[in-house]
Amino acid sequence: MEIINMSELDKLQIMQAARMLTEGIPKGYPTLDDALEEINSLLDPENTLLAAVENGEVLGFGGILAPDYNGNVFELHPLVVRADRRREGIGGKIVSALEEEARKQGGLIIRLGADDEGEKGETSLANADLFDNLPEKLKNFNPGTHQSAFYIKLGYKIIGVMPDANGYGKPDIYLGKRL
Repeated sequence: MEIINMSELDKLQIMQAARMLTEGIPKGYPTLDDALEEINSLLDPENTLLAAVENGEVLGFGGILAPDYNGNVFELHPLVVRADRRREGIGGKIVSALEEEARKQGGLIIRLGADDEGEKGETSLANADLFDNLPEKLKNFNPGTHQSAFYIKLGYKIIGVMPDANGYGKPDIYLGKRL
């Protein structure tokens, strides 16, 4: 497996990435056209999109968006791994390569938002009044089955929460890591 810049992918590989985005994040990208539009918009030279490729097949991809805060802070968006290849370390390798790219560009922090918007919620912050004693809720945070567990394992920390961002009891959890 190698990690390459997505600008090097052919049309078939871009289509593989788009299918992965639709299957992996269906709420954000319900159709293939939505996913292709997102990928094409992210292929802006100010952003960096990297793909994990093996034998010509895209296994996953992720990106960092053009930096904010005078070049100090990069946003990780999106990150997706093919369903049949999850839990093999591919996502971690993509994130590591993105972090290295952000460092090369002078970044100090990498951040991301992770919505907890499932029907019943996945984390201990779901279905809770986060305006009531948020510090205590963060102290006792349990990621459950949420993607935040993956990022925490990679050294990311919760740096903020937007209560009810996706409806009552459905927060957006902000994670960050010092590079």
